[in-house]
Amino acid sequence: MRSMLTVPNALTFIRFLGVPIFIHLALNLEADGWAIVVLAIGGATDYFDGKLARAWNQTSRLGEIADPAIDRIYIFAILLVFLIREILPLWMVALLIGRDVLLALITILMARRSIPPFTVTYLGKAATFNLMYAFPLLLLAQNDGRWGDIAFVTGWSFAIWGMALYISTGLAYSRQGILLLRGNNVIDSG
Repeated sequence: MRSMLTVPNALTFIRFLGVPIFIHLALNLEADGWAIVVLAIGGATDYFDGKLARAWNQTSRLGEIADPAIDRIYIFAILLVFLIREILPLWMVALLIGRDVLLALITILMARRSIPPFTVTYLGKAATFNLMYAFPLLLLAQNDGRWGDIAFVTGWSFAIWGMALYISTGLAYSRQGILLLRGNNVIDSG
């Protein structure tokens, strides 16, 4: 129990609490500025929880599972909000969510066979990082004016790059999972 009560896990929990707050701010209030602040705090806690866990030797199984799971929850919530507000097209939302659904199914099958879950790769982290940078910028791009224009170009640059990485790492994880399920050993391409 003591290994679960760490600063990195507390930061992960704070990030989790930001999900409903973001949804409320972005949908019910359309308080985009505050919603962006919540996303920025979420991004900062995502960065620092891993850094602190490694620096302070406070890594835990809870953190290894919760961190990527909360990233997926955050991304799903943002995509849902952006779809409702027509910030992102349906095909993009479906592709990104489809990737996570596929990996969730493979992960469940792996767990049933006592195969450890995927180890998050550097490219997987970069994919999430790019999307988490894109989302606040795309929300900021909803404002008229110069800052909205700059946010639009920058946000879509991060979104396109992030989506490409997200899909390609999803395919790599899927391949790795399928090989493990078939009983083949896989070398981490990480």
